[in-house]
Amino acid sequence: MACIRGSLFTKKFFWVENFLDDDNSKPYTYQKGKKSKNPNKHVSFKQRTEAYMEPFTLDVFISKRFVSTSVTHRVTCKQVAVAGTNSKDIKAVLRSRSDIPACLVIGRILAERAREADVYTASYTPKERDKFKGKIRAVVQSLIDNGIDIKVYLD
Repeated sequence: MACIRGSLFTKKFFWVENFLDDDNSKPYTYQKGKKSKNPNKHVSFKQRTEAYMEPFTLDVFISKRFVSTSVTHRVTCKQVAVAGTNSKDIKAVLRSRSDIPACLVIGRILAERAREADVYTASYTPKERDKFKGKIRAVVQSLIDNGIDIKVYLD
């Protein structure tokens, strides 16, 4: 009997699930609008107020040796919740500080700390050099699984 693979099934890779919609797109990713070639062009009301409508951003830094994440308020530039594998309490528990299970643990801890600070939504825009897969995706998926709504804006 043949194995049926469709968009209704989830596929797991290192405990990170690939959730697909009917149109084979990920439900929590959004496309940004086109960037204007003219920098002096009129800026719309939505563009001017977007920072206030989605005030919290997710910052993820992954190096070869450690993982560091934070939730930052966009307007005041204050970090609301921080988690990293270099802290003493997390460093002692993990076997490796930069693999995918470490990213999942960091996402869970960051979600707990963000919920303590009454933050339930955040937005994440990957940097130009970052691709939204692997370790970064593991951190975001772990945050979503632990109750933080993350909007991922892909260019």
